[in-house]
Amino acid sequence: MTSALIYIVVMALVAAVVFLLAALVFGRGEELEPLPPGASPTRLPADDVTPDDVRDLKFQQVLRGYKMTEVDWALDRLATEVEQLRARVAELEAELDAERQRDLGPEIGPEIGPEIGSEIGPDLDGKPERELDWEPEHDRA
Repeated sequence: MTSALIYIVVMALVAAVVFLLAALVFGRGEELEPLPPGASPTRLPADDVTPDDVRDLKFQQVLRGYKMTEVDWALDRLATEVEQLRARVAELEAELDAERQRDLGPEIGPEIGPEIGSEIGPDLDGKPERELDWEPEHDRA
């Protein structure tokens, strides 16, 4: 029984040594080499973030998922970009509305032409003369 126990312990030690050597030589099975401590794979351009930039975004993995500070930074950066784009869209829509107003010209309304009973000048006796734009129905005929 003792020889079987020694045989199992020796096999476990040999397997552990072979595993550690293989891990040191071949790495941990990652596609990329590990990043140096403190480095981050999270990169976004300073301006004009494109959809491909967002798709290519990578975060450093830690024991329980992704590094929270990198994810927070990326979300803040993307929120700023969306905010800037929405402000630019609003600015362009306002310019388009102003251009449409200029193309249409002034609206026809009470601002155009003299109002009923507006003053057009003094009469001979110095009193302002009033012009009527309509006639009562009983005076027509």
